[in-house]
Amino acid sequence: MARRDTTCMEGQSVAILELSNISKHFGAIRAVNDVSFSLEAGEVVGLMGDNGAGKSTLVKMIAGNFAPSSGSMRMDGKNIVMHNPLDARKHGIEIVHQDLALCNNLTAAANVFLGREVHRWVGPIRILDYPTMYRRAGEIFAELKSETRPRDLIKHMSGGQRQAVAIARTRLAEAKVVIMDEPTAAISVRQIAEVLSLIQRLRDQGVTVILISHRMPDVFSVADRVIVLRRGDKVADKRIAESSPEEVTGLITGAIEQV
Repeated sequence: MARRDTTCMEGQSVAILELSNISKHFGAIRAVNDVSFSLEAGEVVGLMGDNGAGKSTLVKMIAGNFAPSSGSMRMDGKNIVMHNPLDARKHGIEIVHQDLALCNNLTAAANVFLGREVHRWVGPIRILDYPTMYRRAGEIFAELKSETRPRDLIKHMSGGQRQAVAIARTRLAEAKVVIMDEPTAAISVRQIAEVLSLIQRLRDQGVTVILISHRMPDVFSVADRVIVLRRGDKVADKRIAESSPEEVTGLITGAIEQV
C-alpha cells in the first residue's frame, strides 16, 4: 500500500500527528515539560531516554490514557481531545504494549480479532465466523511478510511471531500511528531482526511508528528520526542520518545538554 498523501490543497505538508507544548504534571512533579514535535505519514521515530525521562507519560497522553495538563494535539491538521484509549483508537492511534496483551490459549487469528470478532448467522443463531477471521488474519500476515499462521496457538509462538500478531491487530484497525513499547526487549537476535522487519513493513504501508526503545542499534537501523527526552524535557529531535549513537547516549545521560 502506498504511503498516505498528507499534502493539503496549498501544497503544504500536513503532519499526521502534531504535539504542541504538551505538559503533564502530577501535583508538584513535572513528568513532561512543554514538548512539541510532529510526525509524518510513513515515518519511524525513535523515542529514547533514561528511566524517568517522561517517555511513558508522553505516549500515554498520545494513547489517551492521560489527559495533558496543558498543550494540544492535532491529527491531520485538526485539534483532537482524548479522554480514554478508545478515543485514541477512533483517531487511528494504536499501541503495542511491551507485554503484548495476547491470550496464550487462543490462536493467532483469535487474538487479532479479539474484541472485534466477525459473526455470521446460521438460521436464527449468531456464531463466530472463523473462516473469515482466519482468511483476513492470513492476508495481514502475508502483507507483513510474517511466517505466522492464523491457526497457530500463541503459547507455541516465538517472540517475533507474537509481535507479528500484536502488529496485525493494529493493521486490522487501519491505524495511522502505532506506538511500539520496547518491542525487541528479551528476545533473540533472530527474532529482533524479524520485529525490525515488521516495523519496516508498517512504514512501507504508510503507517507512522513511534518506537520506544533502549536499544540503540535497533533505533539506528529502522528509525528516520530520534527524539530524546531527559527529565521530562525534549533535548533532541534529529534525523538519524545527522546523529550518532554516541551523541544520543550523551543526550540521554546529560553529558550533552541539548542539540
